[in-house]
Amino acid sequence: MTPQRVTLITLGVTEIARARAFYEALGWQPHPQSQEAVTFYQMNGMVLGLFGKSDLAADQGRPGANLGTGAMTLAQNFASEGEVDAAYDAALKAGATALKAPEKVFWGGYSGYYADPDGHVWEVAMNPFWPLGEDGSLTLPGGDAVGSA
Repeated sequence: MTPQRVTLITLGVTEIARARAFYEALGWQPHPQSQEAVTFYQMNGMVLGLFGKSDLAADQGRPGANLGTGAMTLAQNFASEGEVDAAYDAALKAGATALKAPEKVFWGGYSGYYADPDGHVWEVAMNPFWPLGEDGSLTLPGGDAVGSA
């Protein structure tokens, strides 16, 4: 059996410096263990990494593979619609491409989408049915976090 968790998400990027500049413009701080070829961001209980696409393909044992994007969405949940709007605006100012401006959505929340400079899709959302912890972490209501007692 495999534990139900994600500890590291690695995004394949075309240019490390450009990708790093985008996330730094959002206010994210690279972890000191970052290197020239890979940048790490410590998050709530996990890490986001930026790694060159060709290096990532080689690391996967698929040198020369054409790695794509867009088949998944990374999401940040916020406590208010105003926070969603601010995060969306900050991403656009940092160089993101607007996909869908934040708006009220059919499921009762508020959500928008943008793509980072490498095409990785991010959702910014406020879900009134999913309260956030003080640190911004999300535990779905009606159950305990995986691994908690």
